[in-house]
Amino acid sequence: MPSVQPALDHPAARAAAAPAAQTVPASRTAPAAWATTTARAVPARFRDRQVLPPSAGPAAAGAGHDALLPVVGADLDVPLVGGGRVRHVNLDYAASAPSLVAVADQVARLLPYSASVHRGAGFGSQVCTAVYETARDEVGHFLSVRTDDTVVFTRNTTDAVNLLAHCVAHAVGRAARVVVLDLEHHANLLPWSAVRREVVESRTTPEETLDALAAALRAEPTALLAVTGASNVTGERLPLAQLAAVAHDAGARLFVDAAQLAPHARINLAGLGIDYLALSGHKLYAPFGAGALVGRRDWLDAAPPYLAGGGAVREVTPDSVTWADAPARHEAGTPNLPGVAALATACRTLAQLPAEALAAHDLALRHRLADGLGALPGVRVLACWPTAGTDGTRAPVGVVTFTLSGHHPDAVAGYLAAEHGISLRAGRFCAHPLLRRLGAPGGALRASVGVGSTTADVDQLIEALDEYLTEGPRWRYACGPGGWAPTPDDRALPEWAASTSAARAPAALPCGT
Repeated sequence: MPSVQPALDHPAARAAAAPAAQTVPASRTAPAAWATTTARAVPARFRDRQVLPPSAGPAAAGAGHDALLPVVGADLDVPLVGGGRVRHVNLDYAASAPSLVAVADQVARLLPYSASVHRGAGFGSQVCTAVYETARDEVGHFLSVRTDDTVVFTRNTTDAVNLLAHCVAHAVGRAARVVVLDLEHHANLLPWSAVRREVVESRTTPEETLDALAAALRAEPTALLAVTGASNVTGERLPLAQLAAVAHDAGARLFVDAAQLAPHARINLAGLGIDYLALSGHKLYAPFGAGALVGRRDWLDAAPPYLAGGGAVREVTPDSVTWADAPARHEAGTPNLPGVAALATACRTLAQLPAEALAAHDLALRHRLADGLGALPGVRVLACWPTAGTDGTRAPVGVVTFTLSGHHPDAVAGYLAAEHGISLRAGRFCAHPLLRRLGAPGGALRASVGVGSTTADVDQLIEALDEYLTEGPRWRYACGPGGWAPTPDDRALPEWAASTSAARAPAALPCGT
């Protein structure tokens, strides 16, 4: 797909982006104002001006202390249970990352043009259509796709994986074999029930795991190997280029769930040999509701539409329908234009970051997290491959999951939020098989960082946990319909941290998994 470069919002830039002149009857010549700001030229306004702050340049590449990019909500303050307010410390990027300021600005610029995509001759409709199709090119450029790949916009990664499973079932057949690892997010486990799924147990090292997958692929014909790019539990990365080679040698294709990898590392889909990839905007610094399935066109064209409806067709009669090719075939209905534009803006903004700056920032904060947690008594940091290296191109991304011996993770998360204004995730992270294998069937705590995170954020978490372990919480906590929260007007007893009914609560909680 062609590269879409940022352009300044300048008359000359808009003129350069205008479509080639067409021959029209003199009586229908457009007025001057329309001709000079055509709908196809307007997208230049949305190919944002330089969006990186000065601190995000190469000079900051090795710092790893300050935020790399400004995010919405960075200055948000939240109430504490005992009164007062503090700056919110967001260490839950792996669940849903905050939107970049550049993304919010882009959506605000687009909304005044709100009109139907692909359906209308009006100025607003032409603008929205151009923005939508430009976004498709930008997402493809961000992922370094092949010229014959296509980008289908979806709701999120889960939606994208279900779409691919639907296409495999129809293009290859419901007997098609798909091989997955046991460390996957449920989004890359459950959808494959549409075909024949085989789960391979990951081994004690990445190399042994690669060998186990190779053996499984050789055992019988396989259509697809489906793996995560980076674990949403441990942050560990898989050797994607090697997995692609193993899959292709066995006559299979490779699908990568990149929901956790894409926000942290550059992905060269063509260079790595990835056949299909899925990601979510809400993990990539865009708002909820937009994602993408990216990859080879043939399976997508061979399957009937994921959803039947307007926009997915070429021709309809009362008795027949001729479907459009992908991506339109799987994008029926009015699309989520603000979400798609936001996703494309996030991709473009991240692509402007020097790769070394993103890697250094991520690795520095992850090391600080892991080292700080490891120094606390009773803390165990979870890992699929504890002896694997943490440097180089496969260094884990900024996700660290841990347990505190004798303390229920949801109660600890409630304490951190209520008494310190710190958000992280507690539960089983939609990866139940992996949590059981890692010895945490009842759940764990997960801290995750991103481009808006700072050293101060990490240090506040470590200090709050140290206070919890040495002094105990100031309030009593209980599990209710909305999760763990302080008991109203009930000061905690001194011995609460050592022995409490809340700490012995069952693993099945109403606050989600």
